[in-house]
Amino acid sequence: MYLDFPFHIDGRGRSAEVDLDGHVRDLIEQLVFTQAGERVNRPEFGSGLLQLVFAGNSPELAATVQFTLQAGLQRWLQDVVEVRAVEVMADDATLRVQVDYRVLRSGEDARADYQYDL
Repeated sequence: MYLDFPFHIDGRGRSAEVDLDGHVRDLIEQLVFTQAGERVNRPEFGSGLLQLVFAGNSPELAATVQFTLQAGLQRWLQDVVEVRAVEVMADDATLRVQVDYRVLRSGEDARADYQYDL
């Protein structure tokens, strides 16, 4: 079992745990919402999404996020997932991110959806 992210206490008063699929989804979420320079031992880890908060939401912003996220997933999580597709959509003041992937350890296909309001 793996610790759930974000860390919290479960109903039994213990550290909450997740299975492999939940852990992989948590890893992808951490990559999406971590800024470069935020982690001391991995200063290049992250997608850069939060650095674009003040950029106007547009198709160009979505394409930039898609490119940097795809590169980040391949760099940091290539031993955990096989990325099938990354789609980023700019919709009014919301940026929607959809990642289709296969968990290498289990062979299961999965999808992670994230939404960020600019």
